[in-house]
Amino acid sequence: MLPKLPLDRWIEALVDWLVDHLSGLFDALSLLINGLVEAFAAVFHAPHPLLFIAIVAAIGFWLGKWRMAALTAVGLYAIVNLGFWDETMDTLALVLSSAFISIVLGIPLGILCSRSKTAARIVTPALDFMQTMPAFVYLIPAVMFFGLGVVPGVIASVVFAVPPTIRLTHLGIRQVPGELSEAADAFGSTSTQKLLKVELPLAWPTVMAGVNQTIMLSLSMVVIASMIGAQGVGASVYRAVTQIKIGEGFEAGLAVVIVAIILDRFTQRMMKSERKRGM
Repeated sequence: MLPKLPLDRWIEALVDWLVDHLSGLFDALSLLINGLVEAFAAVFHAPHPLLFIAIVAAIGFWLGKWRMAALTAVGLYAIVNLGFWDETMDTLALVLSSAFISIVLGIPLGILCSRSKTAARIVTPALDFMQTMPAFVYLIPAVMFFGLGVVPGVIASVVFAVPPTIRLTHLGIRQVPGELSEAADAFGSTSTQKLLKVELPLAWPTVMAGVNQTIMLSLSMVVIASMIGAQGVGASVYRAVTQIKIGEGFEAGLAVVIVAIILDRFTQRMMKSERKRGM
């Protein structure tokens, strides 16, 4: 039998080297991510809960008329009634920060993969690895690099949630009919003009499907992130699990479900509106 590869020691040595030589970069990223989360949290905490509910319900009405508005208002008021409003706003800030970073990274990478087969060959195995590795494993290097708190939770969420945006951006652009790309070339469009005015508008519903999945995966990480100090509803769920408080855990979980349903319905309505525009 061949001797065991010392893979664990290699990984630990790599992490130690990164901590020793790139600590300044990790500190800068920590400040940037923490500032982004705090900015989202400040916006969500600023208005009175009823005013916030009215604003989000108005957005729901704009996207899906009265049914969407009523679903949004009833769901958010249920969170207020259960006493998880502040925790839910913290969770929403964490989720949207993770989704924002994932989208900023994922869409350009998806475009790059659609342009370069070499890039696609390199990125695709990395995405397979990111999607199949247990999410708990990401917490170990995240804590080593960024310490405890919300920042490693965001980093772990981004690593776990970014693959759908990359994959579906790549897929959407690749599915644009070749005749339209050829017509854009015939009219003298540059590659940037063709991307922004032809390919991305046609691929946008598929891109939004990737964004939807990214948001849902980010939301699924909130309980895991609470294990390393991230605040929000996930911390309430984790506390209820450790103390075997079934009722409190169910209430906190219900708050997460309500937020997931609202975000899912909003992004789905945005996808449908884009498809109608494309038609």
